[in-house]
Amino acid sequence: SAVGDEPAAEPGPIEIGARLELFVDDFLIDRLDGPGLKMHCPRQASPTAKPIKGYYMTVIKDGDLYRAYYRSSLPEYTGEQYDGHPGEITCYAQSCDGHDWIYPQLGIHKVNGPDGDNVILAAASPFSHNFSPFLDLRPGVPADERFKALAGVHQGGGLFAFVSGDGLRWKKMNDAPLITASGFAFDSQNVAFWSEVEGCYVCFYRSWNTPHGQLRTISRTTSKDFIDWTAATPMNPNVAGEHLYTSNTHPYFRAPHIYISLPTRFLPDRGSSTDIMFMTSRAGSTCYARPFMEAFLRPGLDPQRWGNRSNYAALNVVPTGPDEMSIYHAVSGRRYTLRTDGFASVHAGHAGGEMITKALTFSGARLLLNYSTSAAGSIRVEIQSPDGKPLPDYTLADCTPIVGDAIEGAVSWRKGNSVSSHSGKPVRLRYVIQEADVYAMRFR
Repeated sequence: SAVGDEPAAEPGPIEIGARLELFVDDFLIDRLDGPGLKMHCPRQASPTAKPIKGYYMTVIKDGDLYRAYYRSSLPEYTGEQYDGHPGEITCYAQSCDGHDWIYPQLGIHKVNGPDGDNVILAAASPFSHNFSPFLDLRPGVPADERFKALAGVHQGGGLFAFVSGDGLRWKKMNDAPLITASGFAFDSQNVAFWSEVEGCYVCFYRSWNTPHGQLRTISRTTSKDFIDWTAATPMNPNVAGEHLYTSNTHPYFRAPHIYISLPTRFLPDRGSSTDIMFMTSRAGSTCYARPFMEAFLRPGLDPQRWGNRSNYAALNVVPTGPDEMSIYHAVSGRRYTLRTDGFASVHAGHAGGEMITKALTFSGARLLLNYSTSAAGSIRVEIQSPDGKPLPDYTLADCTPIVGDAIEGAVSWRKGNSVSSHSGKPVRLRYVIQEADVYAMRFR
């Protein structure tokens, strides 16, 4: 289900081609009988000696290098203040594996932090408050604009754009803010990226008004050139009484048509407690899907995480192993992990059940699943015509039961695993599942 105005349903079968489809929403699901969508909460990884800690954090995987940008405050810093925040600065760390971090001294600003290991990109300024960069994946982007960033607050008029060739030395693109709006907005982590699916830059920024009244919420705007932006579209995913303090919306690295969002839920009537939610949006959509209304990351046993502004996820879920991806808790410095594609699944218990997809077309020779079963569980798949009739040689009885655990495992039938004879033709898929999870599917 989605919160907000649903886009008009497209006629005919859904064209998925060879793209990876995650079961994080009901986009492909026509009917569930027994199974349901299940959210899988991240698990805390072992602590590291020097974790990255700070507010409005961004983690970027740039080839073999992981880059982290975050807002911090050093007591040793004695420079100017901004908005009553002494020593508020933008810091940088890097890692070769996303687990252990180093803090290289770049000499851009000479400030001695704890243990002398903080690299400083920017001293206290309006732009240190919420500096949020991204790696620009637009084809043909100039080398000296390989990184871009947005920063700024409502007192300064809106969001300013910055560019960098190395991700370390930045320059402002314009003297005036490029994204502006009336009212209270922008004093949060406002995020942008190049959408290869939409063919434009997309920005999700903090706004205020919702149908439920004055609540922190999320609006969306787009640009072809990162300079001229469309009028903002309110997405308003909030429910009554719920502030969403950040959106952290970004393309999933294995399926860029699916945007993952990890907003902070802020509840003033619960002692200003916060936790982290899970939502998704699809490229071009002006609403979020929220099939899971419960917390994705709870505050947990640490009393420090039950205060105001104590729970923020870093922008971007990044791969940190062949079957692992990581989410960073920016305030505590802890890293959390999920299996690859493992945000949610179509799940069935011992009683089992069935899922039938909407009519779709695909391109490829095999059906590949990301799945996990118990020792007693199994998954079987039947390929049907759009009107629900089993196709010869691809019936449930023909399917070899899938038992085990794999990020990418092929479905086989009695005559093999090739489905190329039905490539480009409308079909439905019938899944029969017992004690198992199906996280994602694709044809290839």
